[in-house]
Amino acid sequence: MFVKLLTIDLFIPASSSLKEKRFVLASLKTKIRQRFNVAVAEVGFHDKWQRCRLAVVTVGADKTYVDSCCDKVLALVERDHRIEVLEYIQEHR
Repeated sequence: MFVKLLTIDLFIPASSSLKEKRFVLASLKTKIRQRFNVAVAEVGFHDKWQRCRLAVVTVGADKTYVDSCCDKVLALVERDHRIEVLEYIQEHR
């Protein structure tokens, strides 16, 4: 069994309130969950209007599968025009 953790730091430039930030993040997290069947959670910068840290975790029997899944999630996040990826870290657990 292989577990991979993808941590993504995001910047949401158009957000001027926590409500706007939550709206963007809720739709992004739903899209990620539905397309890739992974666990997604906001794990940092809860009180910042324009910052967010997301954690994405996937589990599989094949290392290639979990690597590919996280790469696809990252590509989806990078294509979203509402946010900017500041940094990301991928870890096998």
